[in-house]
Amino acid sequence: MREIIHKKLAEGKWFHLSLCEQLGNIGSEINRALHWKDKDQNNFERAIFRALELFDLTLKDPRWKKRLKEIARARELFCDAITGGKEYKSSLRDLDRYFFYYAFCARRNM
Repeated sequence: MREIIHKKLAEGKWFHLSLCEQLGNIGSEINRALHWKDKDQNNFERAIFRALELFDLTLKDPRWKKRLKEIARARELFCDAITGGKEYKSSLRDLDRYFFYYAFCARRNM
């Protein structure tokens, strides 16, 4: 079992964020993974672990129980993308574009 990376978020702060804010934060980690992919394996892996942890926290948020399929599918596509996109032909670039709009929405609503 991995050590919790986002300790304050895991302690409850995450569950006060809107869905746009949560997905926007996941998108930030996806963007970091995309940035480091061919440059620094350690930073690439760290961004992956942070994104997965945020996906998992989002899946645990009881407010989104009716959206679990959608969030879990996005996590699945992320896993596919980081392993080469063999199953669904997903890419970090496509996911980065998808999640950008959640970050944009979250910023606009601040």
